[in-house]
Amino acid sequence: MSDTTIDLPGYKSGTWVLDSSHSEVTFSVRHMMISKVRGNFGVKSATITAGENPLDTKVEATVDVASVDTKDEGRDAHLRSADFFDAENFPTFTFTSTGVRYEKGDLLVDGDLTIKGTTKSVTFELEFGGFGTDPWGNYKAGATAKTVINREDFGLTWNAALETGGVLVGKDVTIELDLQGSVQA
Repeated sequence: MSDTTIDLPGYKSGTWVLDSSHSEVTFSVRHMMISKVRGNFGVKSATITAGENPLDTKVEATVDVASVDTKDEGRDAHLRSADFFDAENFPTFTFTSTGVRYEKGDLLVDGDLTIKGTTKSVTFELEFGGFGTDPWGNYKAGATAKTVINREDFGLTWNAALETGGVLVGKDVTIELDLQGSVQA
């Protein structure tokens, strides 16, 4: 439990579930060192257990690896292969939070990210969007979270050297989450 409390107007403790039609997991990585490739994944499940104090919130999320979509079927098949994610043997990525902090005006969510059987600690910078009730009476919250990982730390080491120098795929991958969830009554 945190010994600090923050005030989020409209905050409600309880169990929140992800609204998958209003949420997405995206990523970007350098391609040929000159541009970025962007893609997204489908979220299998996500639950946020919001404590009385927002800093005592817990997050558990699972992403479906086979859902990877970069708008290029050949590249997507390669990403699903053993060269990258090995979706057949590792069908999901998971994130389990280990703590929420308020530091220098920023909300930070620390946790364990597991990709391809390797677990590493990561920190997501959280931009809180707010709360509201939709036309059907559902109480919703929205947020965006972002982190940068080194893909090689997770065993994603495939690459190809370029004739002009450099490599085909960059090491740093930016992961962004755009999330909306509903509190369960």
